[in-house]
Amino acid sequence: MAGKMTRILYIEQKTGYADFGPARIGRATFSHSRRTIYYRGKSFHSSAGQGIAGNYFDSESGDEYWISGPKRNGQDRHWAGGGPVTIDEDIADEYWREIRKCARKNRSEAS
Repeated sequence: MAGKMTRILYIEQKTGYADFGPARIGRATFSHSRRTIYYRGKSFHSSAGQGIAGNYFDSESGDEYWISGPKRNGQDRHWAGGGPVTIDEDIADEYWREIRKCARKNRSEAS
């Protein structure tokens, strides 16, 4: 990953779930153009405003995803949605310290 830009992101699957899709917070890598995001073996391409519910799509499956920077208040899901948000263990301490600006809470979920 040397030389690649990385960032902690909120990633929620939209296709098939609307506002209740599986959601994670983890470290992703960007392509040089920043139009492609790589996370957990998947590549997500910008929908360039063409998505129905998401702003990126999985290049292999075509599924839509909402990908954004996580919010300090932890309210990353759409106001009408819900469900757990899993935080990758390898970035959990950094997430709570740098993004949420508080002590780490639970081992697996943002709330």
